[in-house]
Amino acid sequence: MQSSAPTPVLTLGTRGSPLALRQAEEVRDRLMALHGLEAEAIAIKVIKTSGDIIQDRPLSEVGGKGLFTKEIEIALASGEIDLAVHSAKDVATTLPEGMILPAYLPREDVRDAFLSLIAKSPDHLPEGAVIGSSSLRRRAQMKRFRPDFRTVEFRGNVQTRLKKLADGVADATLLAMAGLNRLGEAHRVTHTLDLAHFPPAPAQGAIVIETRADDGAARRFVELLDDPETRVKVEAERAFLKVMDGSCRTPIAALTTLADGKLSLFGQILSPDGAEVYEAELSADADAGVDLGTRLGEKLLAEAGPEFIERLKG
Repeated sequence: MQSSAPTPVLTLGTRGSPLALRQAEEVRDRLMALHGLEAEAIAIKVIKTSGDIIQDRPLSEVGGKGLFTKEIEIALASGEIDLAVHSAKDVATTLPEGMILPAYLPREDVRDAFLSLIAKSPDHLPEGAVIGSSSLRRRAQMKRFRPDFRTVEFRGNVQTRLKKLADGVADATLLAMAGLNRLGEAHRVTHTLDLAHFPPAPAQGAIVIETRADDGAARRFVELLDDPETRVKVEAERAFLKVMDGSCRTPIAALTTLADGKLSLFGQILSPDGAEVYEAELSADADAGVDLGTRLGEKLLAEAGPEFIERLKG
């Protein structure tokens, strides 16, 4: 007599993009190895989010943070799923009531990748070249690097963007190295951007697991996956972002380094055209990352001044 498939121990919720599914599979595979489970024991449920549905407008115009997590968090709150798997940079800095982040996976490459069919690096692009990106930060950093660059809205997965490049919609585009590595698409990269000129988005390259705070079983199931170094770094960057989120919608970059128990956090805010830039770096003990991020955010807001912030709000 054929045995029936085992009932899943728990269900992971994720977006349906190739990258989101790969990240969910990585979490599932790590949990299987940790707990000695078969793949059938952990179900993956695809949930379509606002960010997936809205394709005709820049995300910054329709809500920004939370567009790729809201519907998944609703499913989590209702008990439809037990865990949510997110790209950490998509998670709002204030979680819905009753939600926690018990595990960050080890962080991938934090750099941005340059993809082009006509130039081997941004330096080699022709005058007035068009950069395709939906990221306010990437667009501003590129215009800071070369004010002659023009930018256009550019969304879609790796194959979609490559087709747009081939069709001449843009001369180059930018993607996170972490996502390309996870998808096995690193060979598509024309050039890897240096962190000195192109610092990443806060939390870029990190995968985070979200659970209900009152679900002790789910929390215990995943918390052994938590990478302490990634948590320390990303929590500092998210604290920096939280200060910024409360004041304006602006291109923001942040990057932490950890050495000898000391955490250093670099932060950058830019005007959309890249003409105005405020940046600074502060350090603190590794266990004071949230305070460090808050202090750096307040420092840059003070340096930029209320007029800069008001212009960005408008």
